[in-house]
Amino acid sequence: MTVGILGLGLIGGSLARAYAIAGHTVYAIQRNESMLSFAMLAGAVHGKLNEETIPQCDLILLAIYPGGSAAWLERNAHLISKDALVIDCCGIKREICERCFPLAEAHGFTFVGGHPMAGSQFSGFKYSRATLYQGQPMVLVPPRFDDMDLLERCKNALAPCEFGSFSVTTAEDHDKMIAFTSQMPHILSNAFIKSPTALNHKGFSAGSYKDLTRVAWLNAPMWAELFMENRDNVLSELDFYIDSLSAYRDAIARKDMDTLTALLEEGKRRKEEVDG
Repeated sequence: MTVGILGLGLIGGSLARAYAIAGHTVYAIQRNESMLSFAMLAGAVHGKLNEETIPQCDLILLAIYPGGSAAWLERNAHLISKDALVIDCCGIKREICERCFPLAEAHGFTFVGGHPMAGSQFSGFKYSRATLYQGQPMVLVPPRFDDMDLLERCKNALAPCEFGSFSVTTAEDHDKMIAFTSQMPHILSNAFIKSPTALNHKGFSAGSYKDLTRVAWLNAPMWAELFMENRDNVLSELDFYIDSLSAYRDAIARKDMDTLTALLEEGKRRKEEVDG
């Protein structure tokens, strides 16, 4: 299989390594030429993804920001083989699916929205690894939900990544869910660490602090774009969280032990419900 990859950050770099190790030919495009050269020296990439190699690709994976991924596909759609499968790996699905489903139909290739549910607080090719996706979930947003052959084709094409499970959803449902499971934790962690008390935490922090603050270390431009593109869902989750925090604050301010205990018990029960 010949694979084209747009972007060689943590996500794209890990994809490149996984496919190269599995014996596939990998072409890539990366704005930073020195990073592309390094990826080629590392054996993760075999050449540049350009006008000559795009038509050779059986699979193209888009691993940069949603707007940039859609724009690249719009510029290069005429070069893509009608037999090719294109899957994006962006964190938000509505914009890219709205732009790319019609594009694929017009040019005859197949586009499927995708979101590998794996990552790290670190970014860049130097942190990429071929095992990043092993056992992790992969979310797919297909143009048609009754096309089982297409879903099987996606699974086969993504086999070198060794995902642990696949789920299928709509772009709208994906973005609503991801606001809660991914975007909110990054906002909360990033806001929490701004307390002036954090400057003196050493010697007083353990697992709970580390768990809560891990994703405060983020790629600010990327996450800002994702938050803005999903702002309706993010604002809804933020409003609910702020209201919930206010209830805890009010109970503490009033020295209302019964209400505070009830709030904590409610949160504990909810954790048991959602995680089994």
